[in-house]
Amino acid sequence: MTAVRPGRSVTVLVANPSSDIYGSDLQMLESITAMVERGWKVVVVTPDDGPLVALIEERGAEVLRVDCAVVRREYASPSGLWRLVRESFSSLRNLLRVLRTLRPTLVYTNTITIPWWFVAARLCRIPVVCHVHEAEAEDPLPVRLVLYGPLLLAHRLIVISRPSMETVCATVPRLRRRATMIFNGVREPTEPPRPAVAGPGPRRLVVLGRLSPRKGTDVALEAVALLRRSGRDVTLDVCGSTFPGYEWFEEQLRRRAAESDLDGAVDFSGYISPIWPAIERAEVSVAPSLREPFGNAVVEAQLAQRPVVAAAAMGHLETVIDGETGLLVTPGDAQATADAIARLLDDGDLAARIAETARRTAEERFSLTRYRREVADLLAAVMKLPAGGSEGRSA
Repeated sequence: MTAVRPGRSVTVLVANPSSDIYGSDLQMLESITAMVERGWKVVVVTPDDGPLVALIEERGAEVLRVDCAVVRREYASPSGLWRLVRESFSSLRNLLRVLRTLRPTLVYTNTITIPWWFVAARLCRIPVVCHVHEAEAEDPLPVRLVLYGPLLLAHRLIVISRPSMETVCATVPRLRRRATMIFNGVREPTEPPRPAVAGPGPRRLVVLGRLSPRKGTDVALEAVALLRRSGRDVTLDVCGSTFPGYEWFEEQLRRRAAESDLDGAVDFSGYISPIWPAIERAEVSVAPSLREPFGNAVVEAQLAQRPVVAAAAMGHLETVIDGETGLLVTPGDAQATADAIARLLDDGDLAARIAETARRTAEERFSLTRYRREVADLLAAVMKLPAGGSEGRSA
């Protein structure tokens, strides 16, 4: 890699697997802001036209739609692998054409699911950085090798938590030398948070996140059912929509919520943005995700000054200190989850203390200012920009 010549404008091509809105996409928006604030031109390449496009443009980036295969678990079959191979060759041709036309200074790929960009960037001798949002130790070793092996083609990696870092580097040890851990940056509420107050009527809980088995939404429902069967008047607001292909799981959740011990106690609010009003209505936020590389939903609840009960899994171990910034429970254990919720509902002083400590800690560790600075500094270093990385757009 050579340094950017003085006076040359900097263009960063950001590759994203879709224009839907997931946690990694929201984080990408903050990365775009970090780049734009440095005066760099940003072009985001995505294969479709969804709700994320308008948000990208609001951040000052251009959007280019280019077909590109995305690695999905549905390809884990002989027919699926053959289809992926066919789509990969077509994708690589498309990406090479884009790179030769735009001639970006850097390629930044958001997630590991579009490895063809690593190949295309290397062929065009353009430095490439991958932001690793997904890393799960529970996957079989062959699956992890397929997912993380292509990262050897990236010049640098951004990894979002220590558990994710260990998973990636234990699978492919050579990646450790090029991986940098940068915690997510999470947007704070637009208004100063107000402490939770128990009012008349049911005690309200909230769970934030997409609806899929790995997110553990069913565990939250079972915990609420246990609380209600013990005589507690509690309700649950489920804020999130399904991943494509998991509509069956939402139907399963709704059938469970219609049973006698939960009937009328669960509200399915769907995807909500901004999320703050939903969090503010609750006394406790429940984060039951079984495999969460980081867990923005936990930090959002902490910033809103709501105590969190979280599964002690992966990224939650990064964002929750048990008994200080939340309560950790055994992943998948509905009874332990119910017991922790009851503890917070019964001990207002404990809940308030945890909520206040968590808010202060989250503001210090997961601020957008810190995130944008660290991301932009790393990208500038990869491009070998002068100190401060402030090469502008002028030609």
